[in-house]
Amino acid sequence: MPEDLTLTLNGAGRSTRCEPDATLLEVLRGSLGLAGPRFGCGLGACGACTVLVDDHPVTACDTPALSVAGSAVTTVEGLDATATGRALQTAFVAEQAGQCGYCLSGILVRSAALIAQHPDVDERTVRETLGRNLCRCGAHNRIVRAVLRAASSVSSGGLA
Repeated sequence: MPEDLTLTLNGAGRSTRCEPDATLLEVLRGSLGLAGPRFGCGLGACGACTVLVDDHPVTACDTPALSVAGSAVTTVEGLDATATGRALQTAFVAEQAGQCGYCLSGILVRSAALIAQHPDVDERTVRETLGRNLCRCGAHNRIVRAVLRAASSVSSGGLA
């Protein structure tokens, strides 16, 4: 029997109904109508579905939707409202860090969380942090450069 789920999604209060066993990804892509978080593996191993729950990256495909009731959830769609999100977008374009783009929403979300925690992040930390996000196109070196570029931009208060 469906249950009520109320949360803050990308800065706005939202309510929906979902089955008790629904994943956060199913609710985000289904009744909440978002396309950013992607279904990849369904096991939380590829990172394509990564979102922030109370500013912490989680894989939405293996997170029970009802477990985030009352939480703030940020998807890639919500990153544009932040300086870090805009810096990441600019840097990813400048570094040509996307190929097919399927993985990028999860990578952008996890990168935003990393930069928020460590504005002066180094390459090793970026690589370790993004190790949970798979990119089948082989753009990892460009992605790492883009994240470092965005972090530098955020730290200096400039543009990426």
